[in-house]
Amino acid sequence: MTPTTDRRDIVVGIDPVRNWHLALAWAADEARLRGAGLRLMVAVPPQHDTQHVDDTPRHVAQRQAGSEALRTALAWAHARQPDIRTTSSVLDGFPAATLAAASDEADIIVLGSRHLSRTEEFLSAGSLVVPVTAKARCPVVVVGDAEHVTQETRYLVVGVDGSDSSRAALAWAFEEADLRRCALRAIAVWQPPVFSLHRGDTLFHAERRLLSETTAGWAEKYPDVRLTHEVLIGSPVENLADAAEHAMAVVVGRRGRGGYSGMRVGSVVHGLLHRAHCPVITVPVR
Repeated sequence: MTPTTDRRDIVVGIDPVRNWHLALAWAADEARLRGAGLRLMVAVPPQHDTQHVDDTPRHVAQRQAGSEALRTALAWAHARQPDIRTTSSVLDGFPAATLAAASDEADIIVLGSRHLSRTEEFLSAGSLVVPVTAKARCPVVVVGDAEHVTQETRYLVVGVDGSDSSRAALAWAFEEADLRRCALRAIAVWQPPVFSLHRGDTLFHAERRLLSETTAGWAEKYPDVRLTHEVLIGSPVENLADAAEHAMAVVVGRRGRGGYSGMRVGSVVHGLLHRAHCPVITVPVR
């Protein structure tokens, strides 16, 4: 069953103390495209004493701030897309774990990037991007900057390496390109081996053949999507980020199973979350 047929909500994590407008704009527009509902969430972390009901002034103040932020965000989303169904909720729980749990019944999770350094990423209690991306059961969109808008052909970028995770990303990217009526650039990145018994040009052509074969079936399913595919040489993160410099988004598959602190997202995903300026969409294998 595809995301467009099960009509599950698009969930947006709202941070009461940081700017949420770009992430909410992306999510509201996506909800309109997919005919989906939009659910805004604020999670308020518990205090250290988890054995009793937490009614401390600080916790109450955090819930009130969350409720106020949601009221503002709901009005803003309604003004942008008045025809979509929008709901909100303030939940008690650690934000990363709460949003990851919400992914069980969500179509997409949308987060704003806080542009944390790698040290802040793991030491900040408010860091959501990596742990949610690693553990979510649905695609996660991290919106760091505004979508690129230009008179040139609009396009998405998808990374393809022949793995199950990249096939999941490719399927999602074709559907998204079809919804947005934009072009799709399928990119494989070849890193020349230091030692190999095979000629470099032989391995490069094999990579090109794999890319063509992987995309062929999806191109037939979505004939209206203008597809280009190319094999680039060098660093996957740098090449994908450069290719997506003017893209509407870059779509990649998720490696790993969501280990401690959400670190097991795969090196390419992790790199793109820091390097790419356009939204980064990470797709797990369903």
